[in-house]
Amino acid sequence: MPSDSPRISKEGDVDRMTTISTGTEHNESLNQRAPIPPNQAQEGVGAALTSTAAALDVQMHEYANGYHFPPKYPIKEQIRMGLVSFWDFYNTGFGFFLTIYSLNVIAWGGMLFLLLCNAAPQMCIVNGTYDCNHIDSPRRIWIETDSQILNALFCVTGFGLAPWRFRDWYFLLKYRLQNDHDALRRLAGVHRGWFRLAGSDQLPVNLGPKNIEEAVGGYNVDAVPFPLETVSDAPPTGIRAPPTKMWKMDFIVYFNVANTFLQCVLSGFMWALNRYDRPSWSTGLFVCLACIASAIAGIMMGVEGKHVKAIEGVPLNKGDLARLARDKELGIPHYNNIKDKDPEAVKEKERKKKEKKWFRKSEKPTDTESQAFCN
Repeated sequence: MPSDSPRISKEGDVDRMTTISTGTEHNESLNQRAPIPPNQAQEGVGAALTSTAAALDVQMHEYANGYHFPPKYPIKEQIRMGLVSFWDFYNTGFGFFLTIYSLNVIAWGGMLFLLLCNAAPQMCIVNGTYDCNHIDSPRRIWIETDSQILNALFCVTGFGLAPWRFRDWYFLLKYRLQNDHDALRRLAGVHRGWFRLAGSDQLPVNLGPKNIEEAVGGYNVDAVPFPLETVSDAPPTGIRAPPTKMWKMDFIVYFNVANTFLQCVLSGFMWALNRYDRPSWSTGLFVCLACIASAIAGIMMGVEGKHVKAIEGVPLNKGDLARLARDKELGIPHYNNIKDKDPEAVKEKERKKKEKKWFRKSEKPTDTESQAFCN
């Protein structure tokens, strides 16, 4: 008979009772030493551990190739690095031209704003009388002069970039009307910084402008821009951004072309009519529309470019690598994303903003309550 089988004898009954009582005392002693918390407490601890693990996973997220986004520098260091980069850009021919051009736009635009706000009342005196809207007042004369100078400055970009804008429009129309995929590939090569073709996310991660000629046959030609040298650089993260929605290319191309057309209309009003015959609403309206069209296209390109960089990564310089290594030794954490911010904290902040906005709306009295309060 096996040793663990029950015995019928009285002694066996006593043995079993002794064993059960001993086990019960042992369990009671364990309960006294380590009491089991209630279910709610267990759930709270589990949720805390889960959230902490998720936060650590986001913070310490690692790519397969070991890539890490550049760290976020303090404000003073960002300003210093920005000034150094600006000085290097200023010392180039294009940088010098763009700086002078931008300063002129800011200066003449600021002067026009001050004139419209009547910041110099003495310029409103005409023949001993105070009249700011008099056509021959110094204020109105300087507004005309300032507007002509700003129009000329805006023509530099509106007309100077027109050949490239109409080229993009031509490629876009060829693709839309004739379904010419090569035209779309050329357009993707021009906007390689933010536009990605369909299927480009399936290209080899090491494929770039330097080795594209050697990798003939190892990729889908329709997913690569034309000419081949305009293919996007190999992503530092080892992950390619998804294809860009086609309507965004339409949006940017048409708004850039609209800026040129609006600049033509503005120039027609400014140059074909003198200040006596020109409608007062024409200058302000078309200046505003042309600036809005150009700004919207630029903002869209910037947003899409930032989205691509957030996925594909940005190259690291020696300073970034040294900073990451030093902070790692000091125990300073850096989130592995382009903003170097905790995604969970950002989501929580946005959620609180939405809740606060919804709470404010719910506090507004209804029409019935307002009527009752007034009565």
